[in-house]
Amino acid sequence: MTLYVAFDVYGTLVDPMGMADLLVPEAGSDASALAALWREKQLEFSFRKGLMKAYEDFGICTRQALRYAMASRGLPLSPEREDALMTAYLTLPAFDDAADALAALDGQYPLFAFSNGTYSALEKVLGHNRLLAHLDGLVSVDDVKSFKPDPAVYAYARRATGAWDDPLCLVSSNAWDVIGARAAGLKAIWVQRDKNKVLEDWGIRPSAVIHSLADLPEVLKTL
Repeated sequence: MTLYVAFDVYGTLVDPMGMADLLVPEAGSDASALAALWREKQLEFSFRKGLMKAYEDFGICTRQALRYAMASRGLPLSPEREDALMTAYLTLPAFDDAADALAALDGQYPLFAFSNGTYSALEKVLGHNRLLAHLDGLVSVDDVKSFKPDPAVYAYARRATGAWDDPLCLVSSNAWDVIGARAAGLKAIWVQRDKNKVLEDWGIRPSAVIHSLADLPEVLKTL
């Protein structure tokens, strides 16, 4: 059987905290905390919209989360500045280990990006970081009109990657994503970039835990 590998994008291949430097003009020394709040609300809004069956694409969630984060700190956000920050989000920096890991796996496994992001956003951010060439395809929840961790999204990933009855392994730094994938019957590797982060004790364990994507080639051989 062939092992298919699907990479989460935001937080796994590219770093949402890369927006912190761009928020310094408004937030100063609070820029990192503001970027973290933006990311937190982006995910929260997608979870809530999924549960409400009120789907709006991830870019809309991201824009609404930005507005919330700025308003919660009492910071100004003109329409022009909002658009500029949203455009910058399409060029988030890749993590230092992403390109080398994908290059090492290229040709060894069918490789896909599997994300809450839309296809246009994924093409831009992955293309900007020269990661697209190592991938066999993209899978977006936009096709399902729901968000991770909806089980329907993971089931769709099986079909969209062509894995079907072959094993599909999600690689994600988001613990909630790993739990969602495992609950839906996928293999899942947690990239625990921060050793202080813990996995919720739901009785659902990752297939493996790594601390860098550099460790992925060897770990995949054990699955």
